[in-house]
Amino acid sequence: MADIHTVPYDGTIPTGGDSLTQNLNVYYESGDIAWLLAATALVLFMVPGVGFFYSGLARRKSALSLIWVTLMAVGVTSFQWFFWGYSLAFSHSAGKFIGDLSNIGFRNVLAAPSVTSKRIPDLLFAVYQGMFASITVALAVGAVAERGRMLPCVIFMFIWSTIIYDAIACWTWNPAGWVSQMGGIDFAGGTPVHISSGSAALAYSLMLGKRRGHGTHELNFRPHNVTQIIIGTVFLWVGWFGFNAGSALSANMRAVMAAVNTNIAASVGGVTWCLLDYRLEKKWSAVGFCSGVVAGLVAITPGSGFVPPWAAVIFGAVAGSSCNYATKVKFYLGIDDALDIFAVHGIGGFVGNMLTGLFAADYVAHLDGFTTIPGGGISGHWIQLAYQLADSVSGFAYSFGGTCLILFLINLMPGLGLRASEEAEVIGMDDAEIGEFAYDFVEFTRDVVNGGDMLDDESKFSGDRDSPTPNEKAFSSTVGDDPRRSR
Repeated sequence: MADIHTVPYDGTIPTGGDSLTQNLNVYYESGDIAWLLAATALVLFMVPGVGFFYSGLARRKSALSLIWVTLMAVGVTSFQWFFWGYSLAFSHSAGKFIGDLSNIGFRNVLAAPSVTSKRIPDLLFAVYQGMFASITVALAVGAVAERGRMLPCVIFMFIWSTIIYDAIACWTWNPAGWVSQMGGIDFAGGTPVHISSGSAALAYSLMLGKRRGHGTHELNFRPHNVTQIIIGTVFLWVGWFGFNAGSALSANMRAVMAAVNTNIAASVGGVTWCLLDYRLEKKWSAVGFCSGVVAGLVAITPGSGFVPPWAAVIFGAVAGSSCNYATKVKFYLGIDDALDIFAVHGIGGFVGNMLTGLFAADYVAHLDGFTTIPGGGISGHWIQLAYQLADSVSGFAYSFGGTCLILFLINLMPGLGLRASEEAEVIGMDDAEIGEFAYDFVEFTRDVVNGGDMLDDESKFSGDRDSPTPNEKAFSSTVGDDPRRSR
């Protein structure tokens, strides 16, 4: 760690010094700070990507609600992170399982070196990691698709990020955490981000129950807006460079390697999934390619700063095929995971963790100039696979079990029932919960169903909040739920 700062940090006070009498910038390279600020913005850029991706997969009548819920995840989680989330995950005096409240409200979070890297200050690390917390929650709450109420979901965001995410982030990334001390390696979030969100989505889907018409022709539809899925994928692909390369926490060669691996795995994952779908349907599916890209990105996340580029090809191919076949798991489990969040993020995160344990290379980790690891299985360090397995299984069990318990308790509270009414499902979550629409639904209904004879202040969707009119029901059945029109 020698000579990485312009001036060695003297460690005087928790804030890093007195800005009135000292220049606190001298401890850090401006290039490192600039790169992490850019990476922070890139990770935030991923959130609307998740929203567009989820929205495009859903039916038209619930499209806006999924964009809304992913953006709300940023608002709720960012406050939670400031309030006590960062302290619970990354306090300098944390325990093996979770941190303390020494940094509550960003208390003393300023210019001292961060708990995981001496190259960046606490405050920069806090805002960067806050984006990770936000997107993890956004990924998980996609499980409310088409039948979950918004208010209970918002409350769930705050509780889940506190009890589940902060604990897993602490034990994985905080040097005091039990996984870190055991020897588990996770560069950018295989367990804290992907396994935790995938298993939480599976639990949320289980607790919500199946959508109306599940198992019948009513839900046998295609994604309602493939263009939106493609746009979301592009946002995610671009933003993932900040997610993975930024996790080097410095502008160095390890960040470059992470960026290279990220792009390779995404590309191979997309091609693999697309080829598997073509084998069955003889169609070159755009949705399949996009799903494979995300699967490749998920899998390479824990290994992007540990493995060489040739291994990223294997990550992409294995993730693309594994996640593709994992989309069938929900049918065996009898759980309506509407957006296949568990298949892509839960299974993809597990695959990435295990492949990282197999292909991790000591020379790749040391590209930052100071990280040392024994390597993975192919380097003769086979115990690394056991470490990765323990990390993955514990993360899944804790997140799945904890999510079920949190949702069970929320559902018991008056006015906080998780599930929307059947009438709300019929008219769609956009009208029932948001009161706005992703598309000009009202005008479309006015012209098509009623021949354009409605007055401007009459709305079939918002006029009667208690119950759909007969025309609403007719429109929902002919447009909202018809597989030829709804997606």
